[in-house]
Amino acid sequence: MIKYINETTEYLLNKGFDTPEIGIILGTGLGKLLDEVTILHEVSYNHIPYFPTATVEFHKGKLIYGELEGKKVIVMQGRFHLYEGYTLQDITYPVRIMEKLGIHTLLVSNASGAVNLDFKPGELMLIDDHINLQGGSPLAFKGVSKLGERFTDMSAPYNPEINSKFKAIAKAQNITLHEGVYASMVGPQLETRAEYRMLKILGADAVGMSTVPEIIVANHLNLKAAAVSVITDQGDPDNLHPVNISEIINMAAQAEPQMITLFKALIKSL
Repeated sequence: MIKYINETTEYLLNKGFDTPEIGIILGTGLGKLLDEVTILHEVSYNHIPYFPTATVEFHKGKLIYGELEGKKVIVMQGRFHLYEGYTLQDITYPVRIMEKLGIHTLLVSNASGAVNLDFKPGELMLIDDHINLQGGSPLAFKGVSKLGERFTDMSAPYNPEINSKFKAIAKAQNITLHEGVYASMVGPQLETRAEYRMLKILGADAVGMSTVPEIIVANHLNLKAAAVSVITDQGDPDNLHPVNISEIINMAAQAEPQMITLFKALIKSL
C-alpha cells in the first residue's frame, strides 16, 4: 500500500494538488459547497492511479483542489461505501492520500436517519461518537503499523475543539445542531423495525452507511476529524413507512444551506 500511496500522491502533486490544509468529504445532497470553492484543479477518480471509482448515481467522482475561506482544501465530490463492493481499505484510501499531501484536518458530511425521534428531518446532527456496525476495520490488514499506530486510540474520535467551534457557530447563526452518536451499517438495504429498536438500545441517535471508516483512518493518521449529519428521515419502529430515496436526497438538499454556513465559518476559524 505504501508504494500505491506514494504513486498516487506523486500523480496528484504533478496535477497541482500542493500543500492542502483541510480535506472535505461531501455526503449525499451536499455538493453545493463546491459553489463556494475557488477551484484550482480537479481530477476524475478514474484517472487517479489506484483510486476507487464512485458507482452510486447520485455521487459524483472527482477530487477537487481549491481555496475556501482563505484555506487550501481538497474536496471529495463523491465517496465510497461498503455496499458498492469496496473493501474498507478502498473506502479509506483517499483519506490516506489527502494526509500524505498535507492535510491536518478532515471534515465529513453525510445523510442519516434519525433513531432519536427528537431529531427531525432537515435538521443537522454533530457527531460526538460512533458505533461501528460494519463488521470490520479499515486498520485490519497486514503492515498497517507501517502507516500509523496499529492500536489506534478512539476515546475521542471527533475532535472536541472542532466540535466546540461547530456548536458556537450554530448558536451564533441560529442553526439547530443536535449532538449525538452515529451508527454505521453496511447497507444498502435500509433498517428493519427490529434493527431500529436495537440501535436505540445501543445508544445510537442516527444511522447511516458511511463516515466511520474514514474517521477511524483519520485518527490512525493523527488528523483532526469532525463530521455532521443531515437528518433526512426518521426510523420510528412503531410507525415505520417505506423510504423514498429521492425524498432523502431532497431533504439533504433542503438542509444544505445550513451545512454550507457551518462548514464555511468553521474553515475560516481553523
